[in-house]
Amino acid sequence: MKITEHLKNAKSTLFSFEILPPLKGQSLRELLEGIAPLMEFKPPFVDVTYHREEYIYKKHPNGLLEKVSTKKRPGTVGICAAIMNRFHVDAVPHLLCGGFTKEETENALIDLNFIGVDNVLALRGDAPKAERFTPEPAGHSYASELVEQIVKMNQGKYLHEETENSFHTDFCVGVAGYPEKHFEAPSLKFDLKYLKEKIDKGAEYIVTQMFFDNQKYFDYVAKVREAGIDVPVIPGIKPITTLSQITMLPRTFFLDLPDALTDELEKCKTNAEVKEVGIAWAIQQCKELVDAKVPSLHFYTMSKADATYKVAKEVF
Repeated sequence: MKITEHLKNAKSTLFSFEILPPLKGQSLRELLEGIAPLMEFKPPFVDVTYHREEYIYKKHPNGLLEKVSTKKRPGTVGICAAIMNRFHVDAVPHLLCGGFTKEETENALIDLNFIGVDNVLALRGDAPKAERFTPEPAGHSYASELVEQIVKMNQGKYLHEETENSFHTDFCVGVAGYPEKHFEAPSLKFDLKYLKEKIDKGAEYIVTQMFFDNQKYFDYVAKVREAGIDVPVIPGIKPITTLSQITMLPRTFFLDLPDALTDELEKCKTNAEVKEVGIAWAIQQCKELVDAKVPSLHFYTMSKADATYKVAKEVF
């Protein structure tokens, strides 16, 4: 079922979450057992992230360097199939511009359609570490272009085929939104301009980057509506669970932590204390968002269910 249908049919705020494909060496069984407790809250869909290829430089005896691609996580298609088969929920794979050609994207969409996936989240993706984002020579530069390719496949328009007899896919396309603006955008107004472009090209819902101040989400939704965007805006939630995240999350995701939260976190000496504060803050956030009748609470779990489970237990 499409995400938009799940949201339309819901009588109250839904619960959903995102997982990372496991690192190589870990099994599918470990992944599924890890997220199984969250099924208590009846998520209608689970997002599965994707990661671009990474490279290492292998030095040969003659001194020359060879660029070798490494694959650190298994493919999304298989994980989506396993989640759908095991839990009977919709899996939402993330599709990236970065690291992929249009041809590779089309092939992935064909595979996803074949296994019964109805939804995809279209993202530009991050640049490799310490680099600027650069598209593949035959890839997309922006998420709006990726949305356009997916929508064209929904219309039966493939890269190298006549359109008369082509099979029409029927993907529901989601995109990302940034309550504190994308870090590369000079202003929120500028960011919203390109968000609207993605919606105008066929995206049907928005999932936000994590935030820790609900007012930023409420203000963001108001500005989204002022920009002429009327699709659902799903808030992204992440309980803080470790001391390192106090500085890592703002640095990595270009967001602010509220003073009231940082005041409490500064008192913490251990990860256990941080986790307790982070869960309590997330519970407070989620209860306020549910009262505001948000469409779904979407949790960034990093494939670790315990903190999200404790929050959901108090909210749903």
